[in-house]
Amino acid sequence: MRPIPAGAKGSFTLTVSAEHLASRFKDATLPAVLATPVMIMAMENAALNALKPYFEAGESAVGTRVDVKHLAATPVGRRVTACAEVTKVSGRHIELKVWAMDGAEEIGIGTHERVLIDVAKFAAQLAAKSARKPGQ
Repeated sequence: MRPIPAGAKGSFTLTVSAEHLASRFKDATLPAVLATPVMIMAMENAALNALKPYFEAGESAVGTRVDVKHLAATPVGRRVTACAEVTKVSGRHIELKVWAMDGAEEIGIGTHERVLIDVAKFAAQLAAKSARKPGQ
């Protein structure tokens, strides 16, 4: 990994559609609004986009912590832009400030942490774990 500077930024945009709604994931009686897990996914993607320019071949980063507030409902058709900014790097551990806007207002704020991984090594560890029987 090349050094990641504090202040590195990334973003991710999506237009809210039926597949993003709280009524799909939780309670079918809810109005047609953006689900919190989808907002978090957008924030995680923004964080990953902030880091990608600094990865070496075969590297990525996985999320390890999310602490966000969902501040406002977003209806179908609205464009959501999530943003992330690196606030701290300690070895392979990266902390970011995250937020999301729906064009009209801020809909979410919080923090997110990711850890740099070697993708091949991570996949090998997962394969070994999958091969074990539960409880081993």
